[in-house]
Amino acid sequence: MEYEKISNENVRAAIEAWQKAASKEWLFYFSKNATLLDDGHSRDFMKFSTEAIGKERFTSIDKVENSSMDIYGKFHSDTWGDFKTYFKFRIGKDGKFDQLQIGQANY
Repeated sequence: MEYEKISNENVRAAIEAWQKAASKEWLFYFSKNATLLDDGHSRDFMKFSTEAIGKERFTSIDKVENSSMDIYGKFHSDTWGDFKTYFKFRIGKDGKFDQLQIGQANY
């Protein structure tokens, strides 16, 4: 995995934690009340984080935008198969991520 494409250290560390299914490490980078938008629809961030981690992962990082806050790549889900996706991180007032947007990407 080409993590060096991600210049934002916190985004890179969060993605690395996601990839190695390190739940505690992943959650460290998010505010206590972080929100999740999945293709624009609100979902429970904690439920997603605990249920998907270890079962879903990037297989490549193909594009990085918005000062490395937006990550695009090929993705594998044990449930949904393989597809292109994005993870878009937003920093909150406390300096941690307060929102994650995910969804299918067309790039």
